Amino acid sequence: MPRIAIDKIKIGVNRRPLNGEKVKELKESIQANGLLNPITVDGNYNLIAGLHRLTACQMLGLEEIECNVINYEDTEQARLAEIDENLIRNELEPLERHELWLEREQILQKLGLRAKPGDNQYTAKGGETVAPPPKTTREIAKQTGYSERTLQQGLQIAKGIHPDIKQLIKGTPIAKSTTVQLEIARAGSKERNLAEQAEKALRLAQIAGEQQEVEKQAKIAEQARAKQKQLQLLAFKSAMAQKETKSATKKVPASTEKPILKTTIALPQIKVGDELILGRHLVYCGDTSSKEFRQLLPSNAALAIACGSLTWNHDYLIDAAKVVAVMRREGNIYEFCSRVRMPFQYELIISNVYVGIFSHQPRPKPQMPINIEGVEETINYLINLYTSHQDNFVIAPSIGDGEILIICEKMRRTCFIGDENPESVSRGITRWEKWTGKQAQKTNSIIYLQSFS
Repeated sequence: MPRIAIDKIKIGVNRRPLNGEKVKELKESIQANGLLNPITVDGNYNLIAGLHRLTACQMLGLEEIECNVINYEDTEQARLAEIDENLIRNELEPLERHELWLEREQILQKLGLRAKPGDNQYTAKGGETVAPPPKTTREIAKQTGYSERTLQQGLQIAKGIHPDIKQLIKGTPIAKSTTVQLEIARAGSKERNLAEQAEKALRLAQIAGEQQEVEKQAKIAEQARAKQKQLQLLAFKSAMAQKETKSATKKVPASTEKPILKTTIALPQIKVGDELILGRHLVYCGDTSSKEFRQLLPSNAALAIACGSLTWNHDYLIDAAKVVAVMRREGNIYEFCSRVRMPFQYELIISNVYVGIFSHQPRPKPQMPINIEGVEETINYLINLYTSHQDNFVIAPSIGDGEILIICEKMRRTCFIGDENPESVSRGITRWEKWTGKQAQKTNSIIYLQSFS
């Protein structure tokens, strides 16, 4: 077995990221037992397989390493061997595997080793025998150890998801879910097809030297890709919102509350006009359509959540929040939309709750199925979907049973909430105190709002 100087071995730019824990284990094993499995390189010392082993040897200060040397006709053949080596690994996440399948598919097509629908596998159009014969989808699936349907879905995912969205998916819980990735790939599929058609037309225009057509098709492709990315980003956020909602529900059952951490002092009786600070949140007891409540609100909230009513007078929310979500009973949302001045975007149906989404800015509707249940999960989903990070502001003109307040506390969003019913306000505050072990305080609103300026 030849030994080759480590500094002569070339590492390709498209290799998978290193797993630090695996390198550490290999380093300890090689130090104790030597290198049991040589790495593989081609005739030009391009690494085919064994990056973790090579890295471990480098960390040990070794200057040479045992190698299997395999000669390939070209770089595509070498890359195919490298991909096949990586596909053997069990630690691949589905998205990583799908991307390798797609790259393998593209190389096979380039080499003429991929059968097209309707082709004779063994003879070309002229009647001559093809050697080796092109591979069918069924044969490739068999080689990978997966079903033909799984392979086709994996290729659809790898080809259909925008590169920027793939980067967002990696390392998240949905990186392990083929079903969710398939839903994301299908979002924006029309835009992706349009972009691919424009890119093909662009290449033909470049060959023909038609500069005006090149610019036209380039613009169409750019706009279509941007729209595809926007729709798939929304699908990604919707999927993550559902995952995080379900995860939060599992951690803390809706029927339980966090134990009281310390003894709280009972509040004086809540009365109309009271303003209270609950940690990062502000609670107002009184008419939430009044000037008094509106003066307490920030002008840059990410989301407002409200329940539509016959006496609705909260159109002002559309100027205080980027998105207003109004929950209504089935059949009432359209009647509600007809009498408000807020710009309607679309309706969501979440766990039999009808939610109207309003915004000054056009917003695409999430296309992924929403599989959650209950009012608290619905609120959790909306906050996950329409707020981008911790410390975003959420407005609620009704306190209900304190659901929005508690979820904002869990997710570290700042809640501006109110209700004209003192008993409802008292119940919501009591629930927050039990959850946090902290005590609500009556406050001067001017001092509170200055903390956000």
